[in-house]
Amino acid sequence: MPLSTITSKGQITVPKEVRDVLGLKTGDRVDFRLEKDGSARMLPLSRKVSDVFGMLSHYKRKQPVSIKEMHNNLKKAFKKKKI
Repeated sequence: MPLSTITSKGQITVPKEVRDVLGLKTGDRVDFRLEKDGSARMLPLSRKVSDVFGMLSHYKRKQPVSIKEMHNNLKKAFKKKKI
């Protein structure tokens, strides 16, 4: 299990094994999600266009879709894809 130590400034180094699995590179941003059970998840915020291209293609519509609806559909697609 990869480990890291928190510095006096609250900083950590993300172990190489974790960076590799998450595809993190220098300058990428991550999001920390606090769970109800007291655990935390670290999620990459940076995405490549190829990661999201075509994710909404099965939502073929003839009418325009609101930004909110697009956002919600992308959220669902990301959860299914577990990005």
